[in-house]
Amino acid sequence: MTADWHPDPTGRHELRYWDGSQWTEHVSDQGVQATSPMDAGQPPQQGQPQAQPQAQYGGQQGGQQGGQAFSGDAFAGITGDLIDGRYAEVTGSGPQLQNSKMLRVRVTEPFMARQGSMVAYQGNVTFAFQGGGAGRVIKKALTGEGLPLMRVEGQGDVFIADTNKNVHILQLNNTGISANGKNVLAFSASLQWNIERVKGASMLAGGLFNTTLRGTGWVAIVTDGEPVVLNAAEAPTFADTDAIVAWSAHLDTTLKSTMSAGALIGRGSGEAVQVAFQGQGFVIVQPSEGINIPGQA
Repeated sequence: MTADWHPDPTGRHELRYWDGSQWTEHVSDQGVQATSPMDAGQPPQQGQPQAQPQAQYGGQQGGQQGGQAFSGDAFAGITGDLIDGRYAEVTGSGPQLQNSKMLRVRVTEPFMARQGSMVAYQGNVTFAFQGGGAGRVIKKALTGEGLPLMRVEGQGDVFIADTNKNVHILQLNNTGISANGKNVLAFSASLQWNIERVKGASMLAGGLFNTTLRGTGWVAIVTDGEPVVLNAAEAPTFADTDAIVAWSAHLDTTLKSTMSAGALIGRGSGEAVQVAFQGQGFVIVQPSEGINIPGQA
């Protein structure tokens, strides 16, 4: 029996990894891998796993999600944690997190991704420049807010990431979010997107333009560190313009200045300006305000 993931014989987890000669401690539940020794809890069943039907390209064994370990003689004579299954591809349809830094998209329909975000792919996949149209080009030139995109289509798996940032998946159901363009990694081609001025910000308040995505589909965003999600309905909510990642598109926004002679709150462009949020919705904030360039206030 070749090494692979199989239903856990202990019954404690969905899948457990069989290394070709014995059960290992590596387990998977709903695509999330962890370790659980065989001798913990109830005794394991004896014997080798039953043979599973061979999955087609990119398929799942036994209808379960989990890592797909290497089989056959691809790594004959080589051992180590990199090839024992714990870092194997996590299967599943659509967008799937492989870890906190990398996203895999199973291409069954076209999707949009940030240009340069592809780190690997398998199968017959094409990548094409996706223009934003004349209106978006003009807005990008005037506001600095832009989303350089490529259209991905074909059949296969595409792995994308952005400079080791954390990746998060949101599912939209006939709703919308307003996101900082630099935090958008990929999204369904079915979603409508545009560059829009943040409500409550004047045209002279440079930089306060965001990318809105509306409709039904998925969107992957990145954060520089682990974010916090604030419920704007609980209390008046304010966030630094450079630390905001995204918010519910239907929230009301205004600008709040806390400029005083003795103190500045937030770094930003050197002025104490935050975005104030009101209404039913959420605000995603990252623990970073961007790169601090020496010589800038």
